[in-house]
Amino acid sequence: MPRIYLSRVWLLCALSWLALSPVRAQDQVFQRPAALEPAISFWKRVYTEVGTTGGFIHDDTRMDVVYDVMTFPEGTPSAERTRRIEDRKKFVVATLRKLAEGDDLTDDEQKVRAAWPEHTSASEFRDATERVRFQLGQADRFKEGLIRSGAWRDAIRRTFRSQGLPEELAALPHVESSFNTNAYSKVGAAGMWQFMRSTGKRFLRIDNVVDERLDPYKATAAAANFMQQNFAVVASWPLAVTAYNHGAGGMLRAKEQLGTDDIGEIVQRYQSKSFGFASRNFYACFLAALEIDSNPDKYFPGIKLNPPDASKVMPIKSYTSLPSLAKSLQIDTSLLKQLNPALMAPVWSGSKRIPSGFDLRVPGSVDQIAALRSLPSSAVATTQVLDQSHRVRKGETLSTIAAKYGVSTQQLAKLNGLRQPYHVTVGKLLKLPGAEQATVVASAATPASVVAAAGSVDQELRHTVKAGDTLNKIAQRYSVSLSELLALNKLSNANQIKLGESLLIRAAGVQPANAAEPDEQVISPATLARAEKAEPKSEREAEALGPTLLAGVQAAASADPADYAVRDDSMIRVEAGESLGHYAEWLNSSPAILRSLNHLTASAPVQLGSMLKLDFSHVTIKNFEARRLAFHQQMQEAFFAQYRIVESYSYELKKGESIWALSQKANNVPLWLLRQYNPGVDLNDVKPGTKLVIPRIKLIEG
Repeated sequence: MPRIYLSRVWLLCALSWLALSPVRAQDQVFQRPAALEPAISFWKRVYTEVGTTGGFIHDDTRMDVVYDVMTFPEGTPSAERTRRIEDRKKFVVATLRKLAEGDDLTDDEQKVRAAWPEHTSASEFRDATERVRFQLGQADRFKEGLIRSGAWRDAIRRTFRSQGLPEELAALPHVESSFNTNAYSKVGAAGMWQFMRSTGKRFLRIDNVVDERLDPYKATAAAANFMQQNFAVVASWPLAVTAYNHGAGGMLRAKEQLGTDDIGEIVQRYQSKSFGFASRNFYACFLAALEIDSNPDKYFPGIKLNPPDASKVMPIKSYTSLPSLAKSLQIDTSLLKQLNPALMAPVWSGSKRIPSGFDLRVPGSVDQIAALRSLPSSAVATTQVLDQSHRVRKGETLSTIAAKYGVSTQQLAKLNGLRQPYHVTVGKLLKLPGAEQATVVASAATPASVVAAAGSVDQELRHTVKAGDTLNKIAQRYSVSLSELLALNKLSNANQIKLGESLLIRAAGVQPANAAEPDEQVISPATLARAEKAEPKSEREAEALGPTLLAGVQAAASADPADYAVRDDSMIRVEAGESLGHYAEWLNSSPAILRSLNHLTASAPVQLGSMLKLDFSHVTIKNFEARRLAFHQQMQEAFFAQYRIVESYSYELKKGESIWALSQKANNVPLWLLRQYNPGVDLNDVKPGTKLVIPRIKLIEG
């Protein structure tokens, strides 16, 4: 067979390691460099010694330097906790300055000195004044995550084994989400595996009806696919794990810049604005979590994990009313919601049907055949309830929106009176084709509950803030976007809401938008830097930052390993899909000038992977990079609005085959996607016998 699936290759390798060596495969795959041992020990303390009522004052680089362990009585006000923590940090900084100057120390200050080795220099103490950090304890949260993990760990391990991946990766959700399937982060990551939307859309369905990031089974399969791509790019499991947070492109740059794939060296030596505290500690956190997960009773004596999930899949073959189905199943809707977190609010309210082809989870004891027989014909339909409008989100273009709803760009533009170049602004409400026929009318295919949900817009809708509410949770509950809630209530900060406050959810007479998930956000380096520096002082503050207590932790915002930055010598590497015409447009220049600058003849094309000199006389480098990145983001988003990656496999190029012929043979996998999976291969000069990793793609149905 010419195609050798990666999963089989990895499984054979894993079996060989176990058979031929007394050393466990884990120790070979997930190396523990001596340089990382202090960090691993520190995170084990964070995960097991102190709960969210306390934490550690420590050095953010020398992880073996812990100045103080702080604990607070239950119920200590957040402001008081913050004041005491900041006071203690200031005390440590002042003591380090005294140490640098050689001044005498008090007994309390001697404790700060004791955190350092005996022969520490004055310059080291001086540098350490800039690195004093507070880390909130996580022992209670980690224990809760361990208990929750019992429901999923066996299924996760089976998924990774079936794809030939190390099953130790099943411990990663401890770092990402504490195994919370409903977790949302401040920057838009979601689910147990904390996928960002842009990364998740490569492998999962994410829209206003279904968000598979919240499905523990589908998201686990996606995480396995993502890990396969990471490993294909960086060829090292420590780097592939780190890439889950930092991105494969970032780890590839680190590897190339330092000339090593040693994770210990990279953590200590790699310098990048985006390689902050969370990325630098991600692998150490994983190893600490893996060690605790492998022997939970050692760290939490007597702990009992939840039993494995016993639900069964009930395939939904037609568009089905959920309220009607719940009645036929004789299951409380709250239980169905618990088992099916991927279904969005419009489905639970009845304004949307369960989509055809959806794998509904039901209790194993349910008689599925009897339930389907008792389901009235009025509860099923051949089509979904039509969307009437779409509110434009950040990063969307008219073409990606058209692809999402299965209509042509021209049709959508004509309906909304748009002219080329079809520019749409964030927040604009677009009419969708068929909206004039989309008024819900009670019929054999339209349950009465749908009519009620769709028609009740005459009165304004309000929500009274209760204990535990956050603006993000309220937005999810009512299927509105966070930005809409902020605008409606004239709020500039999502954390401004107060207990008992009445929030406007929808103004009278306004049709609700179709948003059912948090806003898609463009994550800038500045935003990530702020998240990195955030130091939650309590569990509530940590919850506002995200599902984990280590700020800045979520799956990489992009799975694209390409480097779109301009080099110091004004050179770039040509990426797939680019042409001289593109460069000229982004530079406000002309192809002729670029040809002259690079000594290219009139007929010579630019070669994929070649280096090209650019002229920045008319635009800044920053502006060029932004235009270039936007081009690739739009191209890729348009593709993943129609296709999804389901797996990847290894392929050995045969004599007479070209990379372009292979692209057609591999079900029209675009060249840029082939390059993303094979960044180290010169696709202009592939020879027979070259081994390539090929993503298998699937057309999205419905």
